[in-house]
Amino acid sequence: MAAAIETIRIAANNLNFAVDTCGTGRNLALCLHGFPECKFSWRHQMPLLATLGYTAWAPDLRGYGTTSRPTGIAAYRISELLRDIAGLIDAARAQGIDGDIVLIGHDWGGALGWFFVLNAIRPVDRFIVMNLPHPDLFARGLRTLRQLRRSWYIFWFQLPWLPERILAADNAAWIARAFRGMAVDKSRFPDEVLAVYRANALIPGALTAMINWYRANFRNPFRTLAPAKPLRVPTLMLWGEQDAALGRELTCGTADLVDDFTLRYLPGVSHWVQQEAPETVNAMIAAWLTGRPVPTAT
Repeated sequence: MAAAIETIRIAANNLNFAVDTCGTGRNLALCLHGFPECKFSWRHQMPLLATLGYTAWAPDLRGYGTTSRPTGIAAYRISELLRDIAGLIDAARAQGIDGDIVLIGHDWGGALGWFFVLNAIRPVDRFIVMNLPHPDLFARGLRTLRQLRRSWYIFWFQLPWLPERILAADNAAWIARAFRGMAVDKSRFPDEVLAVYRANALIPGALTAMINWYRANFRNPFRTLAPAKPLRVPTLMLWGEQDAALGRELTCGTADLVDDFTLRYLPGVSHWVQQEAPETVNAMIAAWLTGRPVPTAT
């Protein structure tokens, strides 16, 4: 029987986080979601991580769900978001979760993961990133017309109040379309799954907080915070090839920037890789974390 997922409250960096937890191992797997997701997006991976000896934590990040929602754009700068991750790790250590740490991120959570390990804010033993390129390669990609067209929404989100109003309209219909519309296997996003994301977006103030991540980091949003150097943390990148927001070409050159790098593409899978292809993603994660050859997707 798969380990149960429970929700707890964790105080970190002067905020209060809603955190889904699964497993009781000494090792910590900290799972960071993207936009417009939440902790629920890791529901398929957490029981697996528990069986591998981890205590898996998936927080609603700053401004999302029932986690604290500071006001003002400046509260969502990357520097603050990184302090949140450090605070969560410190809180886990205080609870006796004192073994290895694997940091797992998707989309915005992947961007934070990159910044965190590149700047060695806390020791991390392994890093898994899904559909978010190395910051240097993303910055290079944003200088191309092809990626700028894919990233149009980043510029739209700089407008005041209008994006929130449109995203909230018709019971957050835009949020539902973002998942099911981009997905290749739309059966992975039934109405009951979309209802979770719609409800989170409609919490008063939530959409403004979520969009403030983009507003606060619009200038040089994917620049590392320390001098560029090869990353020494072993890294696994999983990439859904049918990503409408981020082109596969953004992965090219990552092996030159990471000393111990493993990359697996998932053909026929969208940006929502860990939700749309959980069986394949989980098999890859399990193999990599246990030192076995990582399978390729067919």
